[in-house]
Amino acid sequence: MKTWITNITNMKRKTAKITKAFASLALLAMSQLSYAVDIQPNTLYPQVELDTSMGKIVVELDRTRSPITVDNFLTYVVKGHYDNTLFHRVIPDFVVQGGGLDLKKEERPTDKPIVNESGNGLSNLTGTIAMARESEPHTATSQFYFNVVDNEKLDPSSRRWGYTVFGEVTSGMEVLQAMSLVPTEFNNQLEWPDFPVQDIILKKATLLPRN
Repeated sequence: MKTWITNITNMKRKTAKITKAFASLALLAMSQLSYAVDIQPNTLYPQVELDTSMGKIVVELDRTRSPITVDNFLTYVVKGHYDNTLFHRVIPDFVVQGGGLDLKKEERPTDKPIVNESGNGLSNLTGTIAMARESEPHTATSQFYFNVVDNEKLDPSSRRWGYTVFGEVTSGMEVLQAMSLVPTEFNNQLEWPDFPVQDIILKKATLLPRN
């Protein structure tokens, strides 16, 4: 029994070392990307201003909990991917989603999907920003959403992956709430429900200077 316990302990230690090594490599790769596109790699809580057709929203991102997700989002911000895009999914008492369609309602090309970091301890509560994805867990690219109510059902559980929260609104919550009340319809061009009748445009996303 003692030998079995010892072996299990050694296996756990080796597994922990391997996991730590992979995590270090991932962070190193993301830090190199951060440096390449100047997304403040040493700032733990970067802020982004979203200038929309309905007003401005400022979000503070949490790099300590979601380093890969934050760097991915900021890369799209700095490259101008989000400029002149639509918030294309609005569901009252649920979410406001954007980051993928241009003003012609066409999808913008994206980078490769990222690792799901939904188990980071952050919850899909009112005013948080999180990554949209397909049904498979590791499929998030550029699209994001705001929670306009508490949506803990989008958090991970022992049975399923969740949706990665990576920041929260620090200014402009009233703008977000107003967005959530815009009437919607089924869009025939996209075959997409919950599409705003009135275009809600993200005119520009800006990484704010360090405090």
